[in-house]
Amino acid sequence: MNDDLLVAVEAGVLRVTLNRPEKRNPLSRAALAQLRDVFEAHRGAELSLAVLRGAGGRSFAAGGDLRDLEQVRTPEQARAMHALGTGALQAIRAFPVPVVAALNGVALGGGAELAVACDLRIAAAHARLGFVQGTLNIPTAWGGGHDLVALVGPARALELLGSARVLTAAQAQAAGLVEAVAAEGEDFDAFVERYLAPFARQRPQVMRAFKAQAARLGRARHEAAPRDAELFAQAWCHDDHWAATANILQKEASR
Repeated sequence: MNDDLLVAVEAGVLRVTLNRPEKRNPLSRAALAQLRDVFEAHRGAELSLAVLRGAGGRSFAAGGDLRDLEQVRTPEQARAMHALGTGALQAIRAFPVPVVAALNGVALGGGAELAVACDLRIAAAHARLGFVQGTLNIPTAWGGGHDLVALVGPARALELLGSARVLTAAQAQAAGLVEAVAAEGEDFDAFVERYLAPFARQRPQVMRAFKAQAARLGRARHEAAPRDAELFAQAWCHDDHWAATANILQKEASR
C-alpha cells in the first residue's frame, strides 16, 4: 500500500486513513481500488471494528479526484468507474464487523457516499457532510443514494440530493446521518478513541454477529443495479457535467 492510504491493525481495530490532506483526501480511481483491496484483504482477520478517516483536520474526503476522473470520458469508461467505486464501497458495506467513519472534516459528494457506506459515523464539531453531486450535474455514483434512503427515508434523501445542501455536524446528527459529534474544541483523536472503546472491547465473533443482524435488518440492498450505472454514465458524459467540472478545475488553478 502506498502512502496515499495508511493501514494499521491495532488491538483488534483496523485503521484506514486517506492520506492526501494537501488535496483534501480526494477519491481517485487508484484510491478506490486500494480501499476495496484493503477491506477485502482483512475480511478474515480477528477484528472487532474498523475505523476509516482522513488525514489532517480539514477533510474526511472532499469528493472524487477531479484531476483523475476528468480522464473518464466515454460511457464505457464511466460505467467502469461506477463499477469500481461501487465495488469499493460494497467491500465496506459487506465488511464482517462494523466500520466507523470518523469525519475529521468535510465529506462531500463521493466523500459523503463513502461516509454513508460505513455502518456508523462520528464527527468533529467543524465537520460538514453534503451530497453535492448535483452541482456537477451528476447523480450519486457509487450507491450512496441507496444508503442515504436507508438512513433518512426517501423524502429526506430526495431533499438532500436535490438541494445539494451541505449539513453541519449538528444538522447531520439531527437528520440521523451522524451518531455522535465532538464538543467544540474537543481533541478529535481523543473523542474517536472514547467512542471506539466499548466496541473494541467486544469479542470479534460477537461483533460479527451484531454486524450481520444490522446488515440483514437495517441496510439498503445493493444488488444488481444496471439502471443506476446507465443513468450515471449518461449524466457523466453530458456536456453539462464537463462544463461544471471545467469551472471547478479553473477555480482551483487560479487559487
